[in-house]
Amino acid sequence: MTDSRNGGYDEFLDTLEAGEPQYLSCPNGHGLLPPRRVCPHCGSQELEREPLPETGQISTYTIVDVPAPQFRDDAPYVTAVATFDAVRITGVLRGIDPEGVETGQEVTVHAEP
Repeated sequence: MTDSRNGGYDEFLDTLEAGEPQYLSCPNGHGLLPPRRVCPHCGSQELEREPLPETGQISTYTIVDVPAPQFRDDAPYVTAVATFDAVRITGVLRGIDPEGVETGQEVTVHAEP
C-alpha cells in the first residue's frame, strides 16, 4: 500500500489536518492543488497562499456500485468533484446516502488514512 502523503500533497494534507487548509492562487485567479512553484495555466510565478473555504459545492458526481476489490465493502459510494472557491477537489463522500446526493449540494473536506 502506498503512502497517500507522497506525490506533492504533503503540505496540503498538513494544512488540512491542522484545520487550516490552503491552496495557492496566482494574480489571474487560478487556484492550484497541490502547491506548485508556477501556475500551469498562465505561467505566473507570483503565487500566494489562500485559505480554502470551509465549504464547497458538488459540481458533478457518480455513484460507484461496482468498485475495485479493495473497496468492495464500501459500495455503493459516491465519488464527487466539488468546487471550493478557485479549486476543484475530487473525493469520496462520507456519511451521505448516495441516493440523496445532488449537484450544488454543500460539502466539507477532510483527510482520512
